[in-house]
Amino acid sequence: MEIDAELRRQITVSLLAAAAFILGLVGIGLTFGGSAALPEAGAIALVALLAGFVLLMALVGAYLIRANGDD
Repeated sequence: MEIDAELRRQITVSLLAAAAFILGLVGIGLTFGGSAALPEAGAIALVALLAGFVLLMALVGAYLIRANGDD
């Protein structure tokens, strides 16, 4: 299977979005107690991160569809 420019763009954008999610998880973990129990504020931050990630992936998908439609 040949990897063309469009597929490379899709892979790169998706990996960047996933990396942002992982960095957010690490940031929440470090900010709200590391290995200790997650406080209520940390739980709310985690839910917000998950919701933001879902919205981010929807926007990434819409971007990739539009970028593919221009060709």
